[in-house]
Amino acid sequence: MSDDSDKELKLRVAKAIPSDVGHGRARVPFDNELNLKPGDIVEIEGERSTAAIVWRCRPEDANLGVIRIDGIIRKNASVSLGDRVVIRKVETQPCTRLVLSPVMAKQQKVRFGPGIEGFARRGLNKRPVVAGDRIFIPGMTLFAEALPFQIVQTQPKGIVQVLPDTEIIIKEEVVDEADASEVSGITYEDIGGIGEQLQKVREMIELPLKHPVLFRRLGIDPPRGVLLHGPPGTGKTLIAKAVASETNAHFTSINGPEIISKYYGESEKQLREIFDEATANAPAIIFIDE
Repeated sequence: MSDDSDKELKLRVAKAIPSDVGHGRARVPFDNELNLKPGDIVEIEGERSTAAIVWRCRPEDANLGVIRIDGIIRKNASVSLGDRVVIRKVETQPCTRLVLSPVMAKQQKVRFGPGIEGFARRGLNKRPVVAGDRIFIPGMTLFAEALPFQIVQTQPKGIVQVLPDTEIIIKEEVVDEADASEVSGITYEDIGGIGEQLQKVREMIELPLKHPVLFRRLGIDPPRGVLLHGPPGTGKTLIAKAVASETNAHFTSINGPEIISKYYGESEKQLREIFDEATANAPAIIFIDE
């Protein structure tokens, strides 16, 4: 391991540029004591640790002390935009065996065709991976949406790098995630053109979810509800799902017509069950549509 492995750098998390999404890249300033260069591997430590490939930061970011990483890496490190992370330069070991499982709602099933392992090996070549991380394989989709995978096991353990001779095993048994079909893979990078609205929603929802103690100390009641209005297709549902995904909150979507019942008290009963489920899985976001 290099002499730089004991050094660390604290940076603030910022949004990734669109071309980096899904490629495991971290754009960081090179003018620091870690002596980083493009292609190096860094460990990113938030609430948990993950790894990424170093890329040169944009000129305007050089003195801002930020690291630009996409929503997948943020989720793996359990951090959100504006949080502080610690990065360290690491020397990876070659990954000899990589076991992946698709992340889907438990009632869903998927079957992969022959050659899928080779496709995954090409898509993940040179990528650093850690057991427990979620990843997307470039070009692999399900119903026109990116299909997330969980890294179940690596040999050896720790931060390893996928190489052309890595043995890849993709299991058909899914990793249960009750709300995977609702929010999985949706990040702030997926939303464009409504940056001002997204920032306001983040301030009203994300801050109370992540820092409830702050509101209690100030004696302020955090917002309990937010009204989003606009024509169909403008991104209201997408904003709600992205905030839930980025904050690791339980997400439930309610469509008005689905809970309306002709029987007295039935609609109220369904609503109570939904709110009880949200209470049991707090922090939670309930999105009421239509």
